[in-house]
Amino acid sequence: MKIKFYSELFFLILLGALTTLSLPPFNYVLINFVTFSLFYIFIVKKFEIYKKKRIFFLYGWLFGFGYFVSNLYWISISLTFDENFKFLIPFTIILVPGFLALFYGLVAYLFVVFKPKKNISSFFLFSLIFGIIEFTRGSILTGFPWNLISHSFSNQLEILNIISIIGTYSFNLFCISLFTSPSIFILRDNKKDISICIAFLITTMSFYVLGSQNLVKFNNKQIKKIDYKIRIISSNININRFYENIDPSVAIEELIEISSPKENEKIIFIWPEGIIPGISQDQIKEYKWLFENKFNENHLLAIGINIRENENDAIKYYNSFSVFDHKLNILNSYKKINLVPFGEFLPLEKMLRSVGLETITNNYKSYSKGELRNVIDLNFVNFSVKILPLICYEIIYSGKIFTDSEFDYIVNISEDGWFGKSIGPDQHFIHSIFRAIESGKYVLRSTNNGTTAIINPLGIVEQKVDKNNSGYIDLNGTKKIEMTLFAKYGNKIFGGVILLYIFFIFSFMKLKDE
Repeated sequence: MKIKFYSELFFLILLGALTTLSLPPFNYVLINFVTFSLFYIFIVKKFEIYKKKRIFFLYGWLFGFGYFVSNLYWISISLTFDENFKFLIPFTIILVPGFLALFYGLVAYLFVVFKPKKNISSFFLFSLIFGIIEFTRGSILTGFPWNLISHSFSNQLEILNIISIIGTYSFNLFCISLFTSPSIFILRDNKKDISICIAFLITTMSFYVLGSQNLVKFNNKQIKKIDYKIRIISSNININRFYENIDPSVAIEELIEISSPKENEKIIFIWPEGIIPGISQDQIKEYKWLFENKFNENHLLAIGINIRENENDAIKYYNSFSVFDHKLNILNSYKKINLVPFGEFLPLEKMLRSVGLETITNNYKSYSKGELRNVIDLNFVNFSVKILPLICYEIIYSGKIFTDSEFDYIVNISEDGWFGKSIGPDQHFIHSIFRAIESGKYVLRSTNNGTTAIINPLGIVEQKVDKNNSGYIDLNGTKKIEMTLFAKYGNKIFGGVILLYIFFIFSFMKLKDE
């Protein structure tokens, strides 16, 4: 019996790990039809013979642990740059996936607690609980909506285009149902149950047709030229600059060279997050001599840089997106509001600092949060553009990045070097495609050691510089689309989809009873 029990535990971890192959950069999406169906069948069959519900929390946790340990291992790479953090590596490899797997344990447990006797109603209930728990995972505490199963479709833009209407979480719920639907064929009570499988396949095909039509319409639109360029910079500067006391002028000179400013071209330069080591917004002007012969009144510089402020006799630090003129006078700035736990701030800081812990990405106390994500309006003599700034992983939040869509572009700056040459930067990049489709806006992404890209409102990567490469790409013109339904209503649509699933659950229970 023990051998059978342990083999089942290994089986569930293996199913979760194999599911990772559906995510970027692998994108073997078909594997989900196997892993999700087998996981669901395992839970259902076990419930038929084993009525103690607590064990099902373990079953769900094991599936989740296999999933997250195989696709979030790269978090530990950020701890390899500082000797003081290396002792934490084994803990992060186990504890982070272990914590996130709790949500999947809750999925399995709640399912068996409320499980209807009827096959189709149970199927919809499983999908609904899973979808709601995934939304919860992306919302509570600081929220970590990383590696939703809907990200499996990141290469199928025609299908993915449906999120412009229903959003990522609604599509994620649909994906859970789609990937679990083969189990209905195996567990069917009668032949009519198979119609549910067919219905999900037809719905997927309809998404593809609708998305294809949108792509054709977009491609037929005329490009509207802009009378300036937005130049998005990609750099490959070693992350060790934070620990080796490198002269900031070295990084600045390299970035200016990559930027290739031209005297008579109107250009807004976008530099990555935190790219210049050791200086704050108020100190960058000390290096204006590096810019004098390269930049002029035709140029603006937008950059990720720290802000240091004295508030009530206390020094506060902010991670910012700041815009300067050619003389490095500050024009506008945004202070990051979604900070990375342990990376940018320490939860329970006083207690954890007392045992020697500190933030990973800086050698001083935690960053402070900004109060509001403000649209940056660059309305000057040579420029008229409104941009919505998102710093690093702020791009991962579906339905939470803006309330007012009156802006031209989303600009995402990031430092992806913390995660080396792992799959982490690929996963991070994919969120930009989702936000572009949901918002109906161009996403302009500037990174150090990551993928720099221009992504249009249909999710197509129009230009890019691959990760770990230096260079630049220019936005010269755009095609605009109408405000998306999701941009207008946000995750209220997810609430409507939840009600639809509840209707299905009770409808099929009633139909079976009759």
